[in-house]
Amino acid sequence: MAYVTRIVIIGGGPGGYEAALVAADLGAEVTVVDRDGLGGAAVLTDCVPSKTLIATAEVMTSFDSSYEELGIKVAADAPTSGARVVGVDLGKVNRRVKRLAVAQSHDITQSVTRAGVTLLRGFGRLAPGGQAVDGSRGVVVDLAEGGVGAEGGEGGGTRELRADVVLIATGTRPRELPDAVPDGERILNWTQVYDLDELPEELIVVGSGVTGAEFAGAYQALGSRVTLVSSRDRVLPGEDPDAATVLEDVFRRRGMNVMSRSRAESVQRVGDKVEVTLSDGRVITGSHCLMAVGSIPNTGGMGLEEAGVRLTEGGQVKVDRVSRTSAPGVYAAGDVTGVFMLASVAAMQGRIAMYHALGDAVQPLNLKTVASNVFTDPEIATVGYSAADVECGKMDAVCVKLPLRGNPRAKMQGIRDGFVKLFCRPGTGIVVGGVVVAPRASELIHPISLAVDNNLTVEQVASAFTVYPSVSGSIAEAARQLHIRKRAAGSSLGA
Repeated sequence: MAYVTRIVIIGGGPGGYEAALVAADLGAEVTVVDRDGLGGAAVLTDCVPSKTLIATAEVMTSFDSSYEELGIKVAADAPTSGARVVGVDLGKVNRRVKRLAVAQSHDITQSVTRAGVTLLRGFGRLAPGGQAVDGSRGVVVDLAEGGVGAEGGEGGGTRELRADVVLIATGTRPRELPDAVPDGERILNWTQVYDLDELPEELIVVGSGVTGAEFAGAYQALGSRVTLVSSRDRVLPGEDPDAATVLEDVFRRRGMNVMSRSRAESVQRVGDKVEVTLSDGRVITGSHCLMAVGSIPNTGGMGLEEAGVRLTEGGQVKVDRVSRTSAPGVYAAGDVTGVFMLASVAAMQGRIAMYHALGDAVQPLNLKTVASNVFTDPEIATVGYSAADVECGKMDAVCVKLPLRGNPRAKMQGIRDGFVKLFCRPGTGIVVGGVVVAPRASELIHPISLAVDNNLTVEQVASAFTVYPSVSGSIAEAARQLHIRKRAAGSSLGA
């Protein structure tokens, strides 16, 4: 009888369920231990819900910002120019958000179970004692009450599994400040906003990273008066500076109160209002406050350090480029590693872990080919090396930036804000990075991602046909300008 590798995956998010599908396809015996539902936070409380909410906001923003220019008439009794002409039923929006999240989780569960994976609902942890003589280790599962166990019986109690390979994919949860604890009604984290039935009249968003910026832009589009409290010099401090500047200008132009270099010290509820006290003593009052101050990894109480799994000071699991931890036979994937907190990266880490553990061909994780997107309006999509990498000397590259206001299709659609930026090596012309700031930038970044991943030159990108008129035409035009610059530089060197 052939030996079958026993794999236990703790956590059912993108890193966990994608790993389970790969391992099952490769003939392993796979068990997934999950507490909240397959898909994890990405599907149930984070990525899928937030982008569903933002989809409604996009329609609102697109209409409000362009209907007059495009010649669209509104009813005679509609508000005057510059005022909102449509409204939103937030309760209905949020019911749709939850319905789609649950449906997506159900679809994932069906695909995983069809693959022959066993699902256990509960909390998983590494058993004391480390590896056995045969290299396996124990995983203790505290089964959820009312959940279904491996044999189909009712949950509750504890079960121990033997595993040749363990994958930790437990994700993160919203970080809470001691003096700003969410109550789920007026002070909220990003998992709680979908319980609101009415649109916040005055929303204060604390935190100007990706999560804070996305929700601030979305609720402003839906009709809330929004104040964005940022402790940094600008919104999205981790993104391309030119892109962040465009977005902040758009936010301010649309009426958002962006408070830079302002740190929130505490948030308290006062009747049907909230008061946010800043470090300089100022107090901001609103109807609701959304805390978007980062996340913390779900690594507590899992016996990781006792098993030899090294953690960072912040509690993330340290992994190498094939998802191995410092403990033999233990891998980790997803946000719990803090490597690059994207669902696509989590899924890739999970797949890589299984390829490596099961002896299949594996390509180590290359973060410089990861495409990411900020779902604001306009969206900000990036891939490869950045302006910061070029400035600090990490990558020798030249850059071209083309504003979208010169693009024919953008003019037709009433798009005023945004740009395409490309980076290439000065000698070879190989594309090493790019930024797109535009509506649907998440779709437009793909050709640049292909160029980066396949070491295409600006000549190759420029020679590919694009549709006329199209916003993607600006990508080819940026490549053409880089080619011209490279040719001119070569001519000057040869003179």
